[in-house]
Amino acid sequence: MSIIQVYKCLCDEQRLRILNLLKEGPLCVCHLQELLGEGQVKISKQLRYMKELGMVEARREANWMIYSLPQPTNPLLIENLQCLQDCAAEDLHFANDLKERAKLLKAAQHSEGGLPESVACGAGCCE
Repeated sequence: MSIIQVYKCLCDEQRLRILNLLKEGPLCVCHLQELLGEGQVKISKQLRYMKELGMVEARREANWMIYSLPQPTNPLLIENLQCLQDCAAEDLHFANDLKERAKLLKAAQHSEGGLPESVACGAGCCE
């Protein structure tokens, strides 16, 4: 992943928020939709773009489409996300997104669908 790919990805607020959420661990596309308050088409378009740049990875687990940061995570990406966390987190909703992420995952653990073994997702609502 080149520096150009990283900065192409970081020039969009929605992609920044997705990366910040994925920095904490994998998420299902349905949870990204809920956390960001956007529709499936818009979130999937952003995820597809980031996947093409090598910024995220995707895997299917049963009915769930799971997205995560590639391992090992590019240090340039992590350093830039940390810088944004330190400088502009409030403007980008980073802290609130992470708080909502924790609440969502806790609720999903107790839902009927449960969570896939390796992912923070549930309810079988994904693409």
